[in-house]
Amino acid sequence: MDPQRKRTIRLVVALTAAVLLGGALVYTSFSGAAEARKPSQVVGAGPGTDYKVTGKVVAGTIRTTGGQDGQTLRFRVRDRDGTVSIPVEYTGVVPDPFRDNREIIVEGEMKDGTFVAKRDSLVTKCPSKFKNKQDGKTL
Repeated sequence: MDPQRKRTIRLVVALTAAVLLGGALVYTSFSGAAEARKPSQVVGAGPGTDYKVTGKVVAGTIRTTGGQDGQTLRFRVRDRDGTVSIPVEYTGVVPDPFRDNREIIVEGEMKDGTFVAKRDSLVTKCPSKFKNKQDGKTL
């Protein structure tokens, strides 16, 4: 076989593989991304559907209880406007910045009126460093 033809075939095969891998990467990136919902959007949801919930931890609601599976963290998370909150039950690693009034994202499902989070799914959002010192509003 002609060496020029071999190089052309290799190039076509390599480019085809690159396009297929790039397409698979784009597909998995978009299909795996789930929009985070507010507590008011999942408060009436039934079991069996996973959600990512984002909101602020209600001050004074953080409780830790022991059990057979280790420690369980119980707290309430509310919408940013503070109108609706839901109880959350979480087991797993707790990030250091987790505390009252901190904005979080947690993944799980609603069961009997409580949001039961997946193990190790709790993520805290860092507070904005771009806040007005006088009124605390984000710039």
